[in-house]
Amino acid sequence: MSQVDMVIRAATPAERPEDQVDLFLAKGRVVGLEPAGSQPAPEGAKVADASGLVLLPGLTDAHAHLREPGQEWKETIATGLAAAAKGGFANVMCMANTSPVNDNASVTEFMLDRATLSHPRGPRLFPIGALTMGLEGTSLAPMAELARAGCKAVSNDGRPVASTEIFRRAVEYASDLGLTVIDHCEDPTLAPGAGVNEGVLSARLGLRGQPDVGEAIQAARDVLLAEYLGISIHLAHVSSRHTVEVIRQAKARGVAVSAETCPHYLSFTEDAVGDYDTAAKVSPPLRTLQDQQALLDALETGVIDILATDHAPHAAHEKETPFEEAPNGISGFETALCLTWGLVTRKALSAKALVRAWCHRPGELFNLPVNRFAPGDPADFLLFDPQASWKVTAQALVSKGKNTPCLGQTLTGAVRANFVAGRLVHEAFGKKLFAEGS
Repeated sequence: MSQVDMVIRAATPAERPEDQVDLFLAKGRVVGLEPAGSQPAPEGAKVADASGLVLLPGLTDAHAHLREPGQEWKETIATGLAAAAKGGFANVMCMANTSPVNDNASVTEFMLDRATLSHPRGPRLFPIGALTMGLEGTSLAPMAELARAGCKAVSNDGRPVASTEIFRRAVEYASDLGLTVIDHCEDPTLAPGAGVNEGVLSARLGLRGQPDVGEAIQAARDVLLAEYLGISIHLAHVSSRHTVEVIRQAKARGVAVSAETCPHYLSFTEDAVGDYDTAAKVSPPLRTLQDQQALLDALETGVIDILATDHAPHAAHEKETPFEEAPNGISGFETALCLTWGLVTRKALSAKALVRAWCHRPGELFNLPVNRFAPGDPADFLLFDPQASWKVTAQALVSKGKNTPCLGQTLTGAVRANFVAGRLVHEAFGKKLFAEGS
């Protein structure tokens, strides 16, 4: 192993907590993963002691909002990627609902330039192009232009296309270009964007609620189209047990449909809305315990393919309004892994499912870098301290968006170090991984 330039010693693989391994790296690639202490470190290699830390491949977020261009008071590409680096992400796919909308190559190129300037080491940014012009749902965006500029997928984001005819043509066009359509499943006539689940809680609060079948109805449309056309469609931020059943049946028939859910749907229920807490207002809304358990079961079995943050930062003054006037969205980069690792700790989710959903499957779906720790894989990995605890405060969050129901809570687990292509992009403050002179 004379070519090795970095060694990570005595780390614990996420899926094998009884083992310790040494990770050997060279020129931004994996050389090998060996039992701890079985191979000496080559002379001149940097050596890090990772004892007590969990080794994970770099995370990929297939659904985030970075707000730039046009809404920099909420977030910028620089602050968003800094928060993503802190959260353990190597790859970030950002939605098109910017101002102007990312429906042309110039906006895509602007995003990529800003990412390169602010974070040349990573995390990597992969823009998602608009499905229709201005996200208006009436005319198709120039997807070939967007693909050439660097978009990895297309979506109408939070404004689902009401016309099935237009949506069909968009899916066909995207497929011809090798782009996956990501659809926000929400019936546009059933309380769209209400931000609270329709049920006893919404009735008690006197709020217009969104029924969970509104999501399932739109998902069923997408599934039937995907089956009829023989084309894959990806369903965004699934929140409802009824939608899970639609997906389960579709996959049993061999339909090329994939789906994601988010940490907040697995960690909070509609009760987080409490007495009009806008930090818990999100679209689709937080649902019931029954929905949450269905999502966990679906994630464990692969009915739901991946996890995504749906990172949606807002300025404080935008959330400090009456509930129905506040925008939907939760800031999620920095709490995502802590929340989902907590599910593993409580045995609500296996580590195998977590690694698949955060690390492996997103790359497969969207043709992004994937690290399985095989020789030649990109050296995208993180070291996670499962014993660390930290209080979620506005000051502790790097993102401009402090809008999270986790605010004020103490979470267990923190990313100690995050590497993209073998380069350190985040290290916990005050804790040096590499010894001086290493």
